[in-house]
Amino acid sequence: MTEAPAQPRPAPGKRIAFALAVLMHVLLAIVLIYGISWQTEQPTTVAVDLVSAVPPAPTSAPTPPEPKPEPKPEPKPEPKPEPKPEPPKPNPKPPIKPDIAQKEKPKPEPKPEPKPDPFKEQLERELKEAEKRKATSEASNAAARELADLKAHQASAAQAGEIDKYIAAIRGKVRGNIVLPPDIKGNPEAQFEVTQLPSGDVLNVKLKKSSGNAAWDAATERAIHKSSPLPKPSKPELFSRTLTLTFRPQED
Repeated sequence: MTEAPAQPRPAPGKRIAFALAVLMHVLLAIVLIYGISWQTEQPTTVAVDLVSAVPPAPTSAPTPPEPKPEPKPEPKPEPKPEPKPEPPKPNPKPPIKPDIAQKEKPKPEPKPEPKPDPFKEQLERELKEAEKRKATSEASNAAARELADLKAHQASAAQAGEIDKYIAAIRGKVRGNIVLPPDIKGNPEAQFEVTQLPSGDVLNVKLKKSSGNAAWDAATERAIHKSSPLPKPSKPELFSRTLTLTFRPQED
């Protein structure tokens, strides 16, 4: 017995296409049914009133004159309102005086005066007396300094006078021993430094400044040596070991 040949199975893609075709036909039928029912509805009526146009007036007829406006009657003046009576002013109440006796602040009691401190008063008196003594002492010291300065000035002046007398005595003795050289022109000055002993004996004679005339310089130096011992000062404290002596030919 021969077996019947097997029929071929439809492809799965054909089933999907068939289902989509059926779905599209159903949707198309719905759209057609909805469209027919929409068109069957009766349209609403619209009423329009037609008005005939007014015929134009003939141009040949004259235009009637415009009526003049009647004058308006003048308005009557409004009656002035009567002034309202002023309200009665209230009677001012008398000011209430505060109770001065109650509001016055109590006066502070006077502070007791401090009692004098005897130790403090004694200290103040001592300080004042010390200041007075200091002022008196300063004044007396100032007076003493002035007196001392005056005495020193007088002593210095007196000492200067004594020194001048001492130098003049030495120069006088030396001039008495100078042998004036001939042919001296002008009044040249020679200066010498003389070293002596307390007894007046001359130890050394040095020419410090030449007169420019050698004969006059030599004659003066010989006269100084010849004058030894030199005169002494009136007071020993005025003695000077080194003396500076100047000589000129035409001195008085």
